Amino acid sequence: MMEETLTYEAAWNELTAISKEIENETISVDELAAKVKRASELIAFCQGRLKATETEVGRIIDGMENQKEG
Repeated sequence: MMEETLTYEAAWNELTAISKEIENETISVDELAAKVKRASELIAFCQGRLKATETEVGRIIDGMENQKEG
């Protein structure tokens, strides 16, 4: 479960850090599964945040267009 205070930027930064650790092979085999699991959670969180933002922006634009027409 994602922390309630997690922001998109924080999730992205953590994901980038995990990616670099994996690329640089600084992760032990013992930690790899946990890091990959965390990365998948962060990706899902970021995708959800982007979708929610897209929906909200669409709603705002629709509202602006409706005001122009009225």
